[in-house]
Amino acid sequence: MFSEAVSFAVKLLPQRTTLPILSGVLLEATSTGLVLSSFDYEVSARTEITAEVTEEGRALVSGRLLADIASRLPASAPVEVFSEDSRIVVRAGSARFTLLSMPVEEYPNLPTVGAPTGSVPADAFSQAVAQVAVAASRDDVTPVITGVQLEISGDSLSLVATDRYRVAVRGIQWESANEGATTITALVPARTLQEIGRTFGNTGTITISITGGDDRELIAFSSEKRTVTSLLIKGNFPPVKRLFPEQVDNYAVINTAELVEATRRVQLVLEREAALRYSFDLEGLTLEAIGSEQAQASENIEALLNGTDTVVSLKPQFLLDGLGAVHSEFVRIAFTKTENPNKPGPVLITSQSSKDKAASDDYRYLLQPNLLLR
Repeated sequence: MFSEAVSFAVKLLPQRTTLPILSGVLLEATSTGLVLSSFDYEVSARTEITAEVTEEGRALVSGRLLADIASRLPASAPVEVFSEDSRIVVRAGSARFTLLSMPVEEYPNLPTVGAPTGSVPADAFSQAVAQVAVAASRDDVTPVITGVQLEISGDSLSLVATDRYRVAVRGIQWESANEGATTITALVPARTLQEIGRTFGNTGTITISITGGDDRELIAFSSEKRTVTSLLIKGNFPPVKRLFPEQVDNYAVINTAELVEATRRVQLVLEREAALRYSFDLEGLTLEAIGSEQAQASENIEALLNGTDTVVSLKPQFLLDGLGAVHSEFVRIAFTKTENPNKPGPVLITSQSSKDKAASDDYRYLLQPNLLLR
């Protein structure tokens, strides 16, 4: 329990910080138990565990070091934490560690969590985050697209992410804490949201609070005595949801695992950043890696085409990211059109419960193809 609590508290701490005190984890012994917290002015984590408290107090120690120690303590022995002079002692069984105490009076106050905005099923939220966050940009030059946009409307929560080359969207059920609530948006850093999705995935229900502050809006995720807060990203998220077509009549249905394996094999001969050519016709799908002087590759797999023959060139990793988020045996790849008949539009990837039936999970992944290689 102690090790899990410390691990949770330090997960979102930055690897490097200009203020050493922000690398600490705050230990607070209260009448109800032991509270562990961390805060770096952007993200905070707080958790409370049951403890037998003989004397209430506060202490601040190195977060990473405490996590390493806690993970190695004997599992069967109870953990004792107490102060000794200006140091903090952690003891379990015959193992004893003495840590330097950091100045707790210099540690910033954790942000205040406002009233709940609503709640979501933890498993659905975790899955949605994993499906969507992969499409968020990793380029800090444009911070607004390094986040995942949460869009709350009525009884639904939509998650959206883009890096300009692809867009991922997933909708899940939302239970509002306020009747008649208006549409709310919150742009959350993707890395923070991914950690929240992994940590809270099996907790039952996640309560979300979105509150305004003196400087920037704050979002909080809480479940089972654990809370993570994050400042929201400033700026206007691009209106990428309007890029999705309402209906696409030209598409192919393929076994997801077969397409993943074929893509991984054929891309072995590709040079970095090169694209694979995917040719769809009534006989199936042909994957080709061409243009390299050293090696070439091709493979044919079964595909059920509805519409006209189509050729698109896609970056294999971007396609694999989308396929990895499709949790179904089959996948539908739909071909949108552009004003130029010789230039294909983005491909729309959705899950397919069978060869002839679309799934109902509301996941969509729009991927921009490279220029057609002829």
